[in-house]
Amino acid sequence: MEIRKVYAPYSKTGEQVGQTPVEGYIDVKQVISPVLQTGLVNENGEWVGLKSSDKDFIAYAKDEAIPNGGEILAPQILTGSIWPLDMTGFNDLQIAIKPTNTGNYAITAIMGPDSSAYANLNPVNPASTLVGIPENRDVNQFQELFADTAQALTQNVWNIFMIQTVLKNQKLLQFKIVNNSGGESDIETTFMRVA
Repeated sequence: MEIRKVYAPYSKTGEQVGQTPVEGYIDVKQVISPVLQTGLVNENGEWVGLKSSDKDFIAYAKDEAIPNGGEILAPQILTGSIWPLDMTGFNDLQIAIKPTNTGNYAITAIMGPDSSAYANLNPVNPASTLVGIPENRDVNQFQELFADTAQALTQNVWNIFMIQTVLKNQKLLQFKIVNNSGGESDIETTFMRVA
């Protein structure tokens, strides 16, 4: 810790330029301390912690023997408190898909089930394609937020994709994945939210 001498705010000669007042100094302690920001109190007076990215992939599910043209919803099983996906406070999302058949798969972001509320709204339109106005797009027309109609996936490995910002803060999030690979496939899915 270092002690500096500075002018007392109301010393007799504090306003004089270039002169040092007699007894016009006070000791001011200067201490550097680390600060760790973990959250804030919001406008409602509630403590809100800062989000951190998921450490591992979450909401793992395996759907078996999905026929060509068949679809799954993911995540679709209760996995702690993260089903359906809640992106509140998260910017990006990684989705990992492991099929047993190489080929094309359609992947679309959809609204989750009507058995859960979207904030305080219930029922919602379940399995409907999410629409909105993403950044840097035409502000006069709603568009699909994420709809990939033909993504080539490799069999028996995790195909990992990053979806940046378009699903930011989306509550009640699910994905519809359609098997267009030309044959039957098991499909494993898992997700990682990125703050």
